Amino acid sequence: MKNFQTSATAITADMDLWGRTLAAQLDVASQDLGHDIGERLRVARQMALKTRPMPQRLLRHSLALQANGTLSGPPDEGLNLWRILASALPLLALVSGLMFIQALQQDLAETDIARLDSALLLDELPPDAYTDPGFAQFLKLQQHARHD
Repeated sequence: MKNFQTSATAITADMDLWGRTLAAQLDVASQDLGHDIGERLRVARQMALKTRPMPQRLLRHSLALQANGTLSGPPDEGLNLWRILASALPLLALVSGLMFIQALQQDLAETDIARLDSALLLDELPPDAYTDPGFAQFLKLQQHARHD
């Protein structure tokens, strides 16, 4: 926090010095102009000063380089409701997507088991077929052959 204030003060001082230098150069250059043009320039300067943004507003949105090399944002940045919701939205999308994928895989597994059970119950099989390790694969191939 202290480093942010120090850098903000340095930025303000640099801006003020630059502004004074520019104003002095404009004053020197405007001495050779006529009275009418000088008055128009004076009025334009006054209007520019009235519409100039305040330095505090500019510094509030600026970034500062801390002494330890980290870049920090404005110190008054708080978490309001919209920022919390925007932060939680990707997490909510991820969790709902994972739940959908898990439900889909569970449904596919249940459908696969139901097809295998119905094939076992409907077909006439010798008792040795139940102990064969490749029997489940054989039934799956037969199911795909029937549906194609």
